[in-house]
Amino acid sequence: MMPRRTSVGAKSLATAAGALAMLSSGALSGGCASTPAQGYAATSPFPAKYRSVALPIFRNQSYMRNFETDLAHALVTEVERSTPYKVMSEVAADTILRGTITSIDLVELSKDPTTGLANEMMVRMRVDFEWVDLRSGERIVAREGVESTALFVPSYPAREPMELGRFAAVESLARDLVGAMQSNW
Repeated sequence: MMPRRTSVGAKSLATAAGALAMLSSGALSGGCASTPAQGYAATSPFPAKYRSVALPIFRNQSYMRNFETDLAHALVTEVERSTPYKVMSEVAADTILRGTITSIDLVELSKDPTTGLANEMMVRMRVDFEWVDLRSGERIVAREGVESTALFVPSYPAREPMELGRFAAVESLARDLVGAMQSNW
């Protein structure tokens, strides 16, 4: 009986399928962990023992007003968008995220040599915050001097308003604060 001949295409397909099977079994066996602290995990990076968070408006020690309400709105949106927690009142919540805006500065980055007016400006915000378990009173996370910055261009031709930098700084700060609520890696 004559040996059966296989085409070159069938051999390469069988080799590719075998290599794919080896790679996928290796990836599944050693890559994932049951908790984020042990490596890659398919679980939420946020502590599962909490279900809700209260987000009171941060105190504002700077001379610039209404940043605190903008930050409150951004935090509510970010918590609801990217965490498993529900935003509730302080009476009903498991935890509370509270803090103080310690400073807000407008920093001139560059100046037009002919007019002396600012070409580029930066909004810089600094906050101190703590995330507290309301059942036990224990601090979950506390940090001081968390900073967020955002650039805007007030000069011609862009003529961007300061509110553009303000919005970007507040949004960035809200992402950073919610990111700090994740489990320790």
